[in-house]
Amino acid sequence: IPGAAGALPLRIYTPTASTTALPIILFFHGGGWVLGDLDSHDNLCRTLAASTDAIVVAVDYRLAPESIFPAALDDANTALRWVVANAASFNGDSTRIAVAGDSAGGNLAAALSLLARDQQGPHIAAQVLIYPAVDLSNLDRPSTVQFATGLFLTRARMAWFIDQYVPEKSARTNPLVSPLLATDLQQLPPALVITAEFDPLRDEGEAYATALAQAGVDTRQQRFAGVLHGFASMDRWFPEAQQATELI
Repeated sequence: IPGAAGALPLRIYTPTASTTALPIILFFHGGGWVLGDLDSHDNLCRTLAASTDAIVVAVDYRLAPESIFPAALDDANTALRWVVANAASFNGDSTRIAVAGDSAGGNLAAALSLLARDQQGPHIAAQVLIYPAVDLSNLDRPSTVQFATGLFLTRARMAWFIDQYVPEKSARTNPLVSPLLATDLQQLPPALVITAEFDPLRDEGEAYATALAQAGVDTRQQRFAGVLHGFASMDRWFPEAQQATELI
C-alpha cells in the first residue's frame, strides 16, 4: 500500500471462505524495532487467523536505525487507516478491528491505540499486547534486572534496541514511545496483556495492564509461567504458545 516512504508491504491472511464480513486483527511483529518482517512472524499470524476466524493483516513497517521513531508508528497508523478504508475489498469488517503485536510490535499496538483515540479515530475494537515494551525510559524494573542475562532477551540488548529506535533520550518519555507514561489512559480499547514469567519486560507489561484497568479500560492480563520472552512465536518448543493464541 502507499506509505510515507514508498510502498508499505502488508500480508493478508484469510482464515476461511465466508459470505459475511470477518473481524480483522492488524498485527505488528516484534524484533526491537530493528529486526523482524512478514516472514519472521508468519507462523503466529497464520495461527491467529486459523484460531480466531479473523482476517489477520500483518504490517512490514520501517525499521531502525535507518528509520527512527516515529517512522514505525507512522506506518502502523497508515496501515490502520488503509484497512479501515479498504476492508470491504478483502471481506473484512471495518467496525471490528483489533490491533495486536508482540514486544516492539506490542509497543506499536499500544501507541497506535493512544494515537487513534487522540485523533478521534479510526475506531479500534481491542488491543492485544504480547509481552509489550511500554516504558523505554526505564531499564531498572525488578524483572529487567533479575532477568538481565541468559534468557534470550537481555537487558543489554534491550538498551541497544532502544538506542536504535529512539536515539534521542529525551524522546523516550513521549507516551507514543512509552505508553506507560501517558497521563491519560481513559477511553482506550479493551486490552489483553500477555506476559512471560522469565522476561525482562514482564513488570512493565503488567504495570501497563494495571494502569489501564485503573483508568477504567476493560483489561485482562495473564502471565504465562515457566516461559521466556518470545514464547508465543516459538510454538515448536512451548505448548504455552498455543495457550496464548487460544486466549487471544
